[in-house]
Amino acid sequence: MKNKLTDLNDHLFTQLERLSDEDLSAEQLAIEIDRAKAVAGVADRVIHNAALVLKAKQAYDSGELTSAHPMLEAK
Repeated sequence: MKNKLTDLNDHLFTQLERLSDEDLSAEQLAIEIDRAKAVAGVADRVIHNAALVLKAKQAYDSGELTSAHPMLEAK
């Protein structure tokens, strides 16, 4: 499975749509709020990781790093 940041964006908007569903009962809304918190937590870590990879790539490209981790190599 190859996930991309665009997929994350889709998941976040899907969750937002679920939270906006006016037909949810109070119990269903509470479940969606908990789910949204979990999704947001994971999304935060994914975004943090992507920012770290970008920072490392920029450091490698500028010569600050002399070797690249395989994660930074283009596929």
